Amino acid sequence: GQLVVYPILNLRAYKQDLHWYMRALEESILVALHGLGIQNATREEGITGVWINGKKVAAVGIKCKKWITLHGLSVNVESQSVDPFSGIVPCGLVGREVTCINDHLGESITVKQFAGHLRKAIAETFCVTLVCPQQTPRSGKDRP
Repeated sequence: GQLVVYPILNLRAYKQDLHWYMRALEESILVALHGLGIQNATREEGITGVWINGKKVAAVGIKCKKWITLHGLSVNVESQSVDPFSGIVPCGLVGREVTCINDHLGESITVKQFAGHLRKAIAETFCVTLVCPQQTPRSGKDRP
């Protein structure tokens, strides 16, 4: 599986700079991967995303309207997430391969497990407290 995260942030509270935001998303991914012991996860100069041994493990694609962010990032966690890339050129990068986190760990993790690591890294990178939808107060009648 692949983890897809669409943070919604008001960049006026941070920096009104889309390149900064993209690098901050990459940094969050790197912090999470390094926390798992994947120390060779890096950025590559001039190419958006996160790489492990020259193979792309994470993509970043954003949209921003009035400095409110939309879209975000995806990280290949389990091997089935890379199988569909065998017939396409991912992100228009001819000759480049993709990989998943589990190809670089001794013991596999699930998408849900990695989500916990990335959640913590995003909170640290952006200095925010993330709240799960299940934890938000509801007004009026409880919804399913």
